[in-house]
Amino acid sequence: MKLVPLDDKVVLKKIQAEETTKSGIVLTGQDKEKPAQGEVIAVGPGGVIDGKEVKMQVKAGDKVVYSKYAGTEVELDGEKFLIVKQGDILAIMK
Repeated sequence: MKLVPLDDKVVLKKIQAEETTKSGIVLTGQDKEKPAQGEVIAVGPGGVIDGKEVKMQVKAGDKVVYSKYAGTEVELDGEKFLIVKQGDILAIMK
């Protein structure tokens, strides 16, 4: 199966939290910051949404930062994905 987003939706795969700091300190479950970062897997076509033209600014393969509480989690073929609106994506990491 494949997720094909509609309108201004984007399918993301979350980037896993770091287990250790750059200096080598192992983080416990409480200290790990849940990342609001992901990789774009699929992008909807955009179009006219609520009377406004929406042009998609991200593409598959982009690494992005998104709003912490955005989107809907889905599981497909044992993998977890997050579906968000393009407006919930804050930045593209380059």
